[in-house]
Amino acid sequence: MFDKPLYLLSNVVIEPLIDRWYAWSHLVSPATAALNITGRHLKIMNSFIQAPQVHEVAVKNPKMLGGPFMDIPKERVEDVKTLKEETIISRQRMLDFSEAVKELDSMLKANAHGYSLEPLYEKVPEILKGFVELVYDINGNPSFRFFESLLYKSEYYDTTAQGIAMWLTDNDERPFVLSTPRLKDKNSVYLNIPFSHSVIDVLAGMKRKPEYLSKVFDLIDIDEEDMPLFMSFFTEEAPPSYENYEGEFIRMRYFGHACVLIETKGVSILIDPIVSYYGYQTEVERFSDFDLPDEIDYVLITHNHQDHILFETLLPLRHRIKNLVIPRTNSGTLQDPNLGLMFKNIGFKNIVEIDEMDTISFDDCDIMGIPFVGEHSDLDIKTKLCYLVKIQEFSILFVADSCNIEPKLYERVHQQTGDVDVVMLGMECDGAPLSWLYGPLLMNELSREKDNSRRLAGSNYDRGMAIIDTFNPLEAYVYAMGQEPWLKFISSIKYTDDSNPIVASNKLLETCSKRGIIAERLFGEKEILYSKFKEEVFA
Repeated sequence: MFDKPLYLLSNVVIEPLIDRWYAWSHLVSPATAALNITGRHLKIMNSFIQAPQVHEVAVKNPKMLGGPFMDIPKERVEDVKTLKEETIISRQRMLDFSEAVKELDSMLKANAHGYSLEPLYEKVPEILKGFVELVYDINGNPSFRFFESLLYKSEYYDTTAQGIAMWLTDNDERPFVLSTPRLKDKNSVYLNIPFSHSVIDVLAGMKRKPEYLSKVFDLIDIDEEDMPLFMSFFTEEAPPSYENYEGEFIRMRYFGHACVLIETKGVSILIDPIVSYYGYQTEVERFSDFDLPDEIDYVLITHNHQDHILFETLLPLRHRIKNLVIPRTNSGTLQDPNLGLMFKNIGFKNIVEIDEMDTISFDDCDIMGIPFVGEHSDLDIKTKLCYLVKIQEFSILFVADSCNIEPKLYERVHQQTGDVDVVMLGMECDGAPLSWLYGPLLMNELSREKDNSRRLAGSNYDRGMAIIDTFNPLEAYVYAMGQEPWLKFISSIKYTDDSNPIVASNKLLETCSKRGIIAERLFGEKEILYSKFKEEVFA
């Protein structure tokens, strides 16, 4: 096999890991990574070590789906102990950093009472000095912000913790990633490489274009014992080639969850990429990597949650993305890490940061950033945008998970944008409590009542209809519901017909249909073709 160019099999997973846990954005940014190691990983590992049988029972209970329980056989408790010990040794700096952040918070609460903060800089824990600015909000509440760019250049951004696991898959089943690390197994090859490593681009590129394995081996070493398995990932058989869209106007393809591809003859725009890459047969029809262009002009990221920024999709797509569009922020707060710095440090180029109501214009297309409210548990998070994509006079509004808690906002936006042709609206209107995602970052315990009142929830029926009423679309599609089976391992969502998001979205679709608005809740895959005459819609 060494004497001819080979393809990477379509069902090879390139799974990004940090400290052997599934990589997501809060494990890359140094400050959030430190608090997740102590406040999530070590807590879950300690719990499993103390009572593995409790975890074994919990993961079989559908009501516990998405909870802090390891989906690992209890017989592997020694392996979890080893992972814990390795984490404590290799990430001691991060443990110290996490403790220092809590110490800093306590110091400010004890000493900052409205007077100048200048004398308190000498009380900042030594390892944080030079990385933080002390501030008051306008109500006199003390806080701090990080100089995040300096953290990325410090010992607290350690790329040796990064790596990928490569393995073959033939189904959608995986443990929930926020609570289950990936232990070593005989069916995976582990490469201890930073996410910025060029071999990821080479390997991902081999799913479409063959290369000699010598090009891979020039970049990385494969352990001799892993070589037979690694070689089984490649084939001489060419995959199906992508056919560029040559239609009259616009093709829109729904790839599942919040991932949508818009194509014209000259432009491709991909929103919130989560792609079921792997080409195996399942009951749910889906588009795969083979249904994406060889080059993607613009990838748009709406917000910094793990079901909208999926490294397992984004890293293999990196070499095909011409422009990565993200919400701009430089807040320096724990809860709102800088996406531009994160993507830059993991090897992305041509990062375009935009603000609310900013517009990117090219050819006959405009992409406008639209305010995104709610769904972030009332935390001060600025890294979030909806997008209005306008091609000639045809417009599609991607509202993502925005929860329309203040309808006047979108009325004011409408004054600037006018009506739109299509609204894509997320309606996961239950949402997890604040602590489910942001718990490790909180400095104070929240009561259960407060925690449950602050949800990661999208729009319900009334709020969703207010968006429809405001923008007067010809078509309305409910998406970003997390229902697809290939999303379960990151969303932990499983609905029934009686689930509130299903009931609410059914009601919205019924109301829209009665008004003559084309309406559907998307699931699996969907292709819609638009002619230049807006009323001619093909599904």
